[in-house]
Amino acid sequence: MTVLNFSKIRKGALSLLALAIALLTLLPILWIAATSLREPSISMKLPPSFLPKPPFIWENYAQVFKSLPFFLYFRNSFVVAVVATSVQLIFSAMAAFALTRIPWKGKTPVFLVILAAMMVPAQVTIIPLFIVMSKLHLINTLYSLILPATVYPLAVFLLKQFMATIPASYDEAAHIDGAGRGTVFWKIILPMVKPSLTVAGMMHFLFVWNDFFRPLIFINSQTKMTMPLGLHVLQGFMGAGSISIVLAGVLLSIIPPFLIFMVGQKYLMEGMASGGIKG
Repeated sequence: MTVLNFSKIRKGALSLLALAIALLTLLPILWIAATSLREPSISMKLPPSFLPKPPFIWENYAQVFKSLPFFLYFRNSFVVAVVATSVQLIFSAMAAFALTRIPWKGKTPVFLVILAAMMVPAQVTIIPLFIVMSKLHLINTLYSLILPATVYPLAVFLLKQFMATIPASYDEAAHIDGAGRGTVFWKIILPMVKPSLTVAGMMHFLFVWNDFFRPLIFINSQTKMTMPLGLHVLQGFMGAGSISIVLAGVLLSIIPPFLIFMVGQKYLMEGMASGGIKG
């Protein structure tokens, strides 16, 4: 009986801790939402207010659309993120398949190079990457943002680790039935790694959607700006813009990642659980 009570107390304490962490995580978002509906003059008051209070200044949201071509930036970010994520998932899945299901010499060194690439920050490669894009005449185009983002070493690592847990008997049975490697990859292995594909896709989509550094270097035209770079315009010269309008734009910009997370939450949890159990 004592052990049972202790177990209930432990579960209750863990639940309270999880709730406290969740509330702490939500506080910045609540502050952004509340500040986007205030006058700029009271936005930075102390102690901070995390709940909006009337009167609500909805004009802050209207001002976002008046100050910049919001839907153009939205479209650019969406195109770059969706295309880059889709292509990198295909490349990453193929690379992981080759590293786990096909026998060939040099797999270990290649995999070590992929792991090493995960440790290289974008700032280190930006100069040679800029030179390459310049030689290809892709500066100030969306291709300069899409092409570098089609390579995502972390996705290769995640998919390889997951594919390694799938028994080779699936491949052998398919080969006996006359299936080639392409059929095994597309119709057998790829459906089985859907949770890991979702995790890698969501992580990469968020990375590309929120990327500010590469657009800042490669884009110099307003019509090609992505969302993070475009929202920077709202700050105005020397940061003199309205913080309420800036945060209204930020809140609008996080809607697509939020929706993607809600849609893929099931597969995200499956992927994390599978990685924890099998990996």
